[in-house]
Amino acid sequence: MKINCLSCGFKVDLDDMYDDFEGPIKCLCGALLEVRIEEGMLKGIRLAEPLSPSAPRPKRMEGAATV
Repeated sequence: MKINCLSCGFKVDLDDMYDDFEGPIKCLCGALLEVRIEEGMLKGIRLAEPLSPSAPRPKRMEGAATV
């Protein structure tokens, strides 16, 4: 089964183990998809909230002296 990522459109390929599954699937783009699959049929899909907020990026130090 292939599921299109709702964030980037990538086709996430799932094998037969996911024929009866409910839970998160992570796309290559990093998006989490909450899916519900019953008997090999997609019953529900939505973008899940991130588990933790993104860490702030470190600020660049421009013009810093090097020794």
